[in-house]
Amino acid sequence: MTTEDDDSPIAPDRRPRVRRFARKVLLVGGLLHVYVGWQLLPDLPFGEAFQTAGGLLIGTSALLIPFGTLAHAFFRRARVIDTMVWAGGIALGWFSTILVLTALRQITLVFVDDPAWAASSALAVIVVSVLISMVGFLNARRTARVVSVDVQLDDLPAALDGLTIAQITDLHIGPTIKNGYIRRVVAKVNEIGADIVAITGDVVDGKVRRLLHDVAPLGELKARHGAFVVTGNHEYYSGADEWIAAFRDMGLRPLLNEHVVIEHDGARLVLAGVNDFKASAVDPSHTSDPVAALSGSPDDAPKVLLAHQPRSAPAAHEAGFDLQLSGHTHGGQFWPWNHFVRMQQPFTAGLHRLGRLWVYTSRGTGYWGPPKRFGAPSEITRIVLRAAV
Repeated sequence: MTTEDDDSPIAPDRRPRVRRFARKVLLVGGLLHVYVGWQLLPDLPFGEAFQTAGGLLIGTSALLIPFGTLAHAFFRRARVIDTMVWAGGIALGWFSTILVLTALRQITLVFVDDPAWAASSALAVIVVSVLISMVGFLNARRTARVVSVDVQLDDLPAALDGLTIAQITDLHIGPTIKNGYIRRVVAKVNEIGADIVAITGDVVDGKVRRLLHDVAPLGELKARHGAFVVTGNHEYYSGADEWIAAFRDMGLRPLLNEHVVIEHDGARLVLAGVNDFKASAVDPSHTSDPVAALSGSPDDAPKVLLAHQPRSAPAAHEAGFDLQLSGHTHGGQFWPWNHFVRMQQPFTAGLHRLGRLWVYTSRGTGYWGPPKRFGAPSEITRIVLRAAV
């Protein structure tokens, strides 16, 4: 399952461990696939041939999910990895929906003892899961729409009223998100004509040597005061130091627990950035520190923080920031997982307030894992600062 061209981002000494994990996923996922097949296939109002075909489809999905989504551990040629990740992601997106719908159907069967209902509901689960996956795929692959958000800040200087920040986040450039996708995003961001471009982490899913060509269009982002980037957790899975250097080379300004003072029409704005909330688990020298990010900044200027994860907000509030821009959650990406984000993060999507601090959490500009968005559309965010009234 290997080739001469080693394009896998996984170090050779880690591949056996990832392969063991994939086999565990295969076992657990296989049992879940058996459950779905056992509950649906016998009740379908079709002949044995159709049920056999359905069984083969479910079996293929059971194999594709672990060996597709973890293809980096089993294959080394880039094109093979990308193809397998595509297949595994599509299978995972579809199966996650059919599994939930199957469980909901089983609840109804407790109360409805009717063979006709059993047959029609089994067929409905399959049809609806396919339709949701198709719509989710189209939503994921289209260029993110622009969402405009006004944020009212106390004591905002008149010269900063109307200052615009274009936020993109969670692009996850990798096996399924490539150069063309990023070019479309960059073109739409540049149409905004923002004063600042903010990239709030999870830019990449892979090493510099594999993805530099696909990331390169970000160097064409245009804004009056420049484009800034902070690290997300996926940068630390992909070689953060190399990516930070690459971002600099393409004209982006990384903000690593630091700030810049932006002069805008005679007024000053502090724009700061912190490393990912969990960066210290990979590199203790990158520990996220909102206080350090503000060190030496002017007291009388509004303070905006770029922080990948919303859960940086309590520390940002304590440090004295006025606005935090985050991503990470993808808004849950697709139903029903959007309902579980709050188990880890204080905010799922949109504008919220924590004391004096405003927190805007983007649903993300790309996607991660399954190429699927349902109930959580991707976005490019146009943040407009406004004086509080």
